Amino acid sequence: MDVVSFGESLVVFNPDTPGPLRQVNGFRKSLGGAESNVLIALARLGHKVGWFSKLGDDEFGRYILNSIRAEGVDTSQVKMLRQESTGLLFKENYQSSNPNVIYYRKNSAASTLSVDDINEDYLKQAKILHFTGITPALSSSACEAVFKAVEIAKTNGVLVSFDPNLRLKLWSLDEARSTILELAHYADIIMPGIDEAELLLGIKDVEAIADYFTAQGSKIVAIKLGSEGCYLRQESESRYVPGFKVEKVIDTVGAGDGFAAGLLAGILRKESLEESGKYANGIGAMATLAQGDSDGYPYFEQLLEFMGRKQRIER
Repeated sequence: MDVVSFGESLVVFNPDTPGPLRQVNGFRKSLGGAESNVLIALARLGHKVGWFSKLGDDEFGRYILNSIRAEGVDTSQVKMLRQESTGLLFKENYQSSNPNVIYYRKNSAASTLSVDDINEDYLKQAKILHFTGITPALSSSACEAVFKAVEIAKTNGVLVSFDPNLRLKLWSLDEARSTILELAHYADIIMPGIDEAELLLGIKDVEAIADYFTAQGSKIVAIKLGSEGCYLRQESESRYVPGFKVEKVIDTVGAGDGFAAGLLAGILRKESLEESGKYANGIGAMATLAQGDSDGYPYFEQLLEFMGRKQRIER
């Protein structure tokens, strides 16, 4: 297995029209969830990946399980619960170019994740364990599960990849800062966004942010700069990698997860730091071209075409 990840996936309801949700009558159903987004993107790029979690044994849970499995992601470790429901997320396109998100995930099936759900044999056969700062925010038991998974990975020589993915609708900034910075000590690869890094560290300068995480032990630091691209640091090498221009952004949700997948794909393919950053920026940009968290993620040839590495034959 190239990459294993775990966390909550949700059914996302995208409004047919802009405006406050009280005025919206129609929605399009899709799949959402940071960890499964990353794995779907990696699977499309040709990597072998696995996801585990808990879902409600309901129609929404079956929809999520079938959707993730259909993308080529191993779901053999997923548990279906009869007593708990599957989490939901509604997007609201109103007052901002970025959609507002409204969660219905309290006491969901995934929030019951615990150390008992961590299969050591499943984790230790992976090359990379990827996790986000969303999972520890779900519940105290889910937070304990994250620390257990990281401990198993580090003990067994599995690279640990961490996207802080700060979600202040799930916990306070003080709670998030304490837990995320503690988890950062264990990350071999860390990929904060510039805005969340400023909230967590009180630092605006990208090089100073990279200095901080490098000092904590991270081998690769990738700072997401939105449409500007990213700043990368690996040992003595550091560089800015410019982003790709997108003429018309449809939906920004899922761009950060696409970035994470591109970076991990570059690492798995043993590409240079700069080339890995280009993969990351490319998939992050392509994610914004379609509505839905993972709809815009490309297959590898499509990524090469978008990056200008391969000619696209249209007719």
